[in-house]
Amino acid sequence: MAVGPRRWPLSVFTVHLVFIFAAAGYYHSVLIRFQLFGWSCTLLQNQNLPIALGTKPSWINGLIKALLQAAQANVIAVDWVHGATAAYPTAVGNIMQLGLEIFSFIHKLQAFGMAEASVHIIGVSLGAHVAGLVGHFCDGRLGRITGLDPAGPKFTRASREERLDPGDALFVEAIHTDSDNFGIRIPVGHIDFYINGGKDQPGCPRFISSGYSYLICDHMRAVHFYTSALEESCAMVAFPCFSYQDFLAGHCLDCLNTFQQFCPTIGLLNNGGVNMDKIPTEVKVYLATAVAPPYCVYHSLVEFRLQQKTTSDINIEITFLSGNTSYRTSIVIPKHETLGKGLMTHSVPLCKVEGVMLYRPKTWLRKKEELPISVQFCTASLPVDKRKMFCLSQILEKNIPLSHRLTVACD
Repeated sequence: MAVGPRRWPLSVFTVHLVFIFAAAGYYHSVLIRFQLFGWSCTLLQNQNLPIALGTKPSWINGLIKALLQAAQANVIAVDWVHGATAAYPTAVGNIMQLGLEIFSFIHKLQAFGMAEASVHIIGVSLGAHVAGLVGHFCDGRLGRITGLDPAGPKFTRASREERLDPGDALFVEAIHTDSDNFGIRIPVGHIDFYINGGKDQPGCPRFISSGYSYLICDHMRAVHFYTSALEESCAMVAFPCFSYQDFLAGHCLDCLNTFQQFCPTIGLLNNGGVNMDKIPTEVKVYLATAVAPPYCVYHSLVEFRLQQKTTSDINIEITFLSGNTSYRTSIVIPKHETLGKGLMTHSVPLCKVEGVMLYRPKTWLRKKEELPISVQFCTASLPVDKRKMFCLSQILEKNIPLSHRLTVACD
């Protein structure tokens, strides 16, 4: 069945094909032993025509609506319920035939003048590897493939011909949210977004007593993040880094070396917003999110510099204040060091944060360590431009909070 903003077919010279593949039915039915959703779905998206497949999950209509509002596109939903709701090894075995069927369909559209480069395939879970197979059959000439938490079981050690990889389209991106369970751990695209480190998503249950939600929440967050990004409440921008821990520690502050200052963004921007003649492959990029929609947040560097070293760790709590909302984190300056830094996330731009409160909590230490310390506090939004950093110097005493107005200009 075709779903779109207008009747299809259009003039084939203006149509951009978007296929949308949803997650394999295995994750929606077999794991919980009954069919919670009756239609396993997969979406493929390009710039003017989308397709959807599978056991219809509760989120599918929202994703299609977001796609249609974000771009002039038609969405095609591909129902492969009988192939997707078998035992997982059987569903994996079925993706080759499904990929061939979709490849054949695309080939028929080409006969009417549709260009392969106009096709964008969005595949969720097992559907991401279906998208990869279609791209492989098309010799990598498809315009774009987006994998939403590509399935991990049976694919982590698979050959590139058997799974999604950067050679399957002119631009391949993947969003990882459950890399320690149902999702794949390895990078499979030109750009791989590891949201919140790619696992253990905020707001998802952490106890097995939560049942089905415990099993699937992290995996399906990729879909919800992508839908939220399409709705453009704010940009979901990511940054290249060696690890998520290094990212949170404030060691990866821009995209200069990897992407020539263009930071990847989740959504429909060409090449993820990276404007380069040749995009590198399998680049891991990181970002944090909020617990609930809209998931997008802003990232800011916060750092403290001591005038002189101390013989014990210095812990400083920092709070950003914006209206009735506050955002809080703690920074530790290690003993015998003068610098401590990290990231702060907040739901409003840094230029709309009205004030900052610094607090040095009281600890049970000898009198010498209770002395006030002289510290310089600085902050800047990512990607960091040191010329635009806000800094102030303070004398911090234990157990006495200090507040200051934060004045950062909006770009």
